[in-house]
Amino acid sequence: MKMDLDTLGILPPTHEPSDCEPTHAEIEQVLLDRLGRVRRELVKRDMTAVVLFDPAHVRYATGSRNMQVYSSRNPARYAFVPAEGPVVLFEFSGCEHLAKHLPTVDEIRPAKAISYYFNEKNTEAVTRAWADEIIDLVRQCGGGKRIGIESATPEAAFMLQRGGLEVLDAQAPLELARAIKVPNEIKMVRSSLRAVEDGVRHLERAIKPGVSENAVWSRLHQHIIETDADFVETRLMNSGPRTNPWFQECSDRIIQDGELVALDTDVVGRYGYYADFSRTFLCGDGQASQAQKDLYAMAYEQIRTNMENIQPGISFKEYAERAWRLPEAYKARRYFALAHGVGMNGEYPYIVHREDIDDKGYDGIIEPGMTLCVESFIGHEEGGEGVKLEEQLYVRDDGKVELLSDYPFDSRLLGYT
Repeated sequence: MKMDLDTLGILPPTHEPSDCEPTHAEIEQVLLDRLGRVRRELVKRDMTAVVLFDPAHVRYATGSRNMQVYSSRNPARYAFVPAEGPVVLFEFSGCEHLAKHLPTVDEIRPAKAISYYFNEKNTEAVTRAWADEIIDLVRQCGGGKRIGIESATPEAAFMLQRGGLEVLDAQAPLELARAIKVPNEIKMVRSSLRAVEDGVRHLERAIKPGVSENAVWSRLHQHIIETDADFVETRLMNSGPRTNPWFQECSDRIIQDGELVALDTDVVGRYGYYADFSRTFLCGDGQASQAQKDLYAMAYEQIRTNMENIQPGISFKEYAERAWRLPEAYKARRYFALAHGVGMNGEYPYIVHREDIDDKGYDGIIEPGMTLCVESFIGHEEGGEGVKLEEQLYVRDDGKVELLSDYPFDSRLLGYT
């Protein structure tokens, strides 16, 4: 069953190929535009350059993809991105050929892997050589001394400081650059979602009594890899009593007839873009219990209300204040965010509940160009099953809001069959 979007003032998802598949020329322009957004954020902060280790940030700024999961824990490939001047990609040894075609990369050098794992007793000397190379690149950019860095070792930052640089956090300019989508970037997001939606259809068909959670979840993996996705970032699929509280990872538990099965996709999909929506299914051919319908109705109403409140110009605090009000017995196990940004991963902003915004949140403005996920988890504080729902939306430049994700809700759980 699909949500009635007209009453919410939200545009429906599109499946038109011209809206969901960028051309080669559009892809190249997206890469250049993303790099341009990073450079503008650096200029705003008077930063000479950033050194990026986060593989999502490297890909956003340069378009380069290589060993994404491996690179997230090993500082063995990185990118030097200046506010002005040549972009240098430091690629993992033997992989220099992978990025030669990219219009965003001016030079490719072999990376110096700055960790004990690679260097043992030579780690300090290798890190010093790494810092000397970065300092030399900074000097070539005109003499500025403010540089952003992320996800490296502490010693790497200390050596840059000892070399006369002011070391800052690179995350702020990258997060704010990514938050506003450049022209045609949204086509990549839609492409990722369409492929993952097909994968979830395979997963839903596999939900049967007597099958393990892991076996069901593997159907999504197979399909997304077939359609050129990168990986699933979390293990959030669970069943029956494991649906509440949320954040219980997929396991070898056997799913039983009549149980709820909850999924959060969290897929880094086509073109490196996150496909992030959640659904809760009913296992078997029977009817849902009244308790299950009640849980689902609350989650559905929370999603519906909070989607309607996504509007350009609304502050995060105002959005939290307008949000659907959770019944008291469900507050303790509420999802930590009402909504969050999404692009290549979950990203800025995170908008938390009204109860949390003064202590854990921050304020800002919902802007055109943002893509946002609206979240719901409904689980009673005393236990029982839980329901997870989530939708992904786009705040367009014309001020209209478009639903990006396109997967039906369970009509049995909504009480329509």
